[in-house]
Amino acid sequence: MTTLRCDGIARRNFIRVGGLTALGLGMGNFFQLQRAIAAKTSAEKAPKAKSCILIWLDGGASHLDTFDPKPGAPSEIRGPFDSVATKLTGVRISEHLPRTAKLMDKLALIRSVTSPFGVHNFAVQYLMTGYKPTPALEYPTIGSVIAHMQTETSMLPSNITIPDLISRDAAALGNGFLPNSTKHFSLGSDPGKSNYKVRDLDFYRGLDLARLNRRRTIVNALNEYGDLKSKIEGQSDPDLERAYNLIASAEDKAAFDISKEPTKVRERYTFDPRANLPASRTGPSSGGNNIGQQCLLARRLVERGVPFVTVNNTGWDNHLNLATYANRVPGHMPSASHSLIPGLDKALSALIGDLSDRRMLEETLVAVMTDFGRTPKINSTGGRDHWPNCFSIVMAGGGVQGGQVIGESDALGEFVKDRPITPGDLAATIYTLLGIDPGHELHTSEGRPIRVAPQDSKVITELFS
Repeated sequence: MTTLRCDGIARRNFIRVGGLTALGLGMGNFFQLQRAIAAKTSAEKAPKAKSCILIWLDGGASHLDTFDPKPGAPSEIRGPFDSVATKLTGVRISEHLPRTAKLMDKLALIRSVTSPFGVHNFAVQYLMTGYKPTPALEYPTIGSVIAHMQTETSMLPSNITIPDLISRDAAALGNGFLPNSTKHFSLGSDPGKSNYKVRDLDFYRGLDLARLNRRRTIVNALNEYGDLKSKIEGQSDPDLERAYNLIASAEDKAAFDISKEPTKVRERYTFDPRANLPASRTGPSSGGNNIGQQCLLARRLVERGVPFVTVNNTGWDNHLNLATYANRVPGHMPSASHSLIPGLDKALSALIGDLSDRRMLEETLVAVMTDFGRTPKINSTGGRDHWPNCFSIVMAGGGVQGGQVIGESDALGEFVKDRPITPGDLAATIYTLLGIDPGHELHTSEGRPIRVAPQDSKVITELFS
């Protein structure tokens, strides 16, 4: 198989709408390219999962303070937080994840992920691609592969990141050797903020729908005379029609507008860092943790056929006071930056519950992943440092069998005790859940065959319902 490429054209220029070039050339080719590369092999079975929402905890979330607490360990290991029982007998998670604890029958918790990389850029590349980083080749992210392999069902981009790309070595977290049409489409704006606006789905300043229609007429006229034939060779009318429809359609752009959700639904995802705190600490807040509104937008997008959405939640690289994870800092008013764990709890539980209520959970894979774990022993500044040897991730929906814990860390959360799982295994499993054979070969521009998941990767079969 020869991989189609569109070298030299930035994703930003592909998607930017409202201009003559985007409508006449880039957008049409973009959609044609997406359709051309969507074919699968007949050996691939129909999956339960049609889409995936990846909640990425950027910076390296502490497994000991979230999903793998050690209540019996010494205080310098145990940390400042207590644990809480879950729906699973004998399984405890952080006290700041009480809503998640009640949904554990729908979740699969993996406590034995391991990686050799304790530096952010390498660690993130490994988790996001399934391949160990190498200077010889830039591998595409899981999102890019899924965008490449899935059959298009929507005019919306197939690989969307909310609100922005992961900051760690973002240049290497792209489409790799795959076409530019599979790159992450970054919103560039936070749906939880008042100034939220998707930067590339609006008309240029001074351009409205009427002017766009006039430009479209000009493009069609030029095409009739063949003046642009060399630039749009092979481009069919349906491609131009789809590009135009995305630009002009209020309905399609409305997928990004969470204000259209009922107030009750918005509130379900909204986290107030001042909630459940003593009266002495309920003064003005810097605002809620926006991960909830980001997850709400992710649900809206997969509901409209987007196969891969990443919610990038930053701030987890905590080398300092662990109390900031959950508004435990004396003398400080609660804030979004000091409420990461409770904010995750509200967002994850709302997303799982909402997908379940809408009967979307079985066809939507939800994964919570991070760079690596944190050191079991608390450092001199009250935080934890990078620790890739053992950490946790969570999966739900999309054919995943909930109500189970896979793998085990040792008594201190330091090393894997049972069932080591690599990022390559995670990638192979995600692909399988979405009906993509991990052994399927893609090809570089030189014709070199590359498996979508590493040769030594193993699907986590316990996850499958």
